[in-house]
Amino acid sequence: MLFHIKQSHAPADCPYGKGGSKSLFDASVAGVTLHGYWLAFPQHTTYLVVETDEVGRLQDFLKPGAGRTLCEITPVSTEPVS
Repeated sequence: MLFHIKQSHAPADCPYGKGGSKSLFDASVAGVTLHGYWLAFPQHTTYLVVETDEVGRLQDFLKPGAGRTLCEITPVSTEPVS
């Protein structure tokens, strides 16, 4: 299943110079494929598209940003559901 993730943080929690925005998620989690990553630097927001079939793995993927980020997770598909 595909998920669109909007991950944002407060300016005070910005990882710039401290690992960067990619330090807010763990792309090495088994069973999660990162299909896309985009950064809106002035808004302190990243956008990701990931694929996984297990919510626990999705949570593991996002753990590095826990306590510093707010995530909006939306299931998405490439085809309309009929």
